[in-house]
Amino acid sequence: MNEGAKRGMFEEPRNVDRLFWGLAAVCGALVVLELIVGRHAEFPFEGWPGFYGVFGFAVFVTVVLIGKRLRRFLRREEDYYDR
Repeated sequence: MNEGAKRGMFEEPRNVDRLFWGLAAVCGALVVLELIVGRHAEFPFEGWPGFYGVFGFAVFVTVVLIGKRLRRFLRREEDYYDR
């Protein structure tokens, strides 16, 4: 990187920390808001506080783990298109 080049917004650790804690605050506020505002739940477990956040995270982890396994079958050698 050139000495005179302008640094990006997320190259500053201070900004990355601000983003992280800002997102954590928004998530916390949404969980608190969920406790205050009632919503219609089709199934009993949907009424649990934070259910959709935990469910979304679990599905995300599952997709990543399945993708790691699937990579073994779909991976090609580095020079696959050059042959």
